[in-house]
Amino acid sequence: MSDEAPAPDPAETPDVADLTRDIADVPAVEVITTVAVHLMSSAAVNLGLAEGGERHQDLDEARKLITALAGLVTAGAGEIGTYHAAPLRDGLKSLQLAFREASAVPDEPGQGPGEKYTGPVIR
Repeated sequence: MSDEAPAPDPAETPDVADLTRDIADVPAVEVITTVAVHLMSSAAVNLGLAEGGERHQDLDEARKLITALAGLVTAGAGEIGTYHAAPLRDGLKSLQLAFREASAVPDEPGQGPGEKYTGPVIR
């Protein structure tokens, strides 16, 4: 018995050229918003907001994700337009406020996750 994984079937392996063409057809606004939604979802889970809550809570990870999201939303807002940026900003602010509430020792205003990009987040 071997510990090696079986070689992938060439018929099931996607062609890199096809994948490259596929991603080239996706508009930038869709890529940016999709990445933002993934960051939001992961941050929410790490804040303990998902089903099962506290057992997944990791505020250090949530801080990193929220900061990355803030950078993406701030930098991309002008490129994706208000229609797409506004809900991302709302979601970001909600996560920043949830982080503040979840923290045993809240950050000073302007020092929370992503606030170097968004400015202080206050209710």
